[in-house]
Amino acid sequence: MPASNQPTAARPPDGIASAAHVLGDRWTMLIIRECFYGIRRFGDMVRNLGIARKVLAARLKELVELGLLERRRYRRDPDWYEYVLTPAGRDLYGAILALLHWADVHRPAFGERVRLHHMPCDHDTHAVVVCAVCRQELDPREVEARLPHPTTTE
Repeated sequence: MPASNQPTAARPPDGIASAAHVLGDRWTMLIIRECFYGIRRFGDMVRNLGIARKVLAARLKELVELGLLERRRYRRDPDWYEYVLTPAGRDLYGAILALLHWADVHRPAFGERVRLHHMPCDHDTHAVVVCAVCRQELDPREVEARLPHPTTTE
């Protein structure tokens, strides 16, 4: 059989697969969004999201276990907790803003547009993905993904 027709093994998991595993659920993305909007308390999340309490409790527990949120007690007797983004959770900010910009451009009728106001320059803005070295905007036609070579099966 010619080399180009040899079956290959499935692509091994990479960062996108890992992120999809963590964030690939609608509720997870919306919970993270609420945290970026400054919402920390269970009851506020239930109200804002219209999510079932059991579903929210399960997602919050998972996000704490994954290290994206920290559960902090803010009241005793009875104990009440709030959920705060960890450094790993805050590192999702750029990805969340990129998704928001994509939705504004490609799904504008879907919902109310959120304005992002950059306080240091006092202008409204949107996410732009730039090269970490030269700071030029990244164009997918100018970026090459250098993947490990797939393994072949016999």
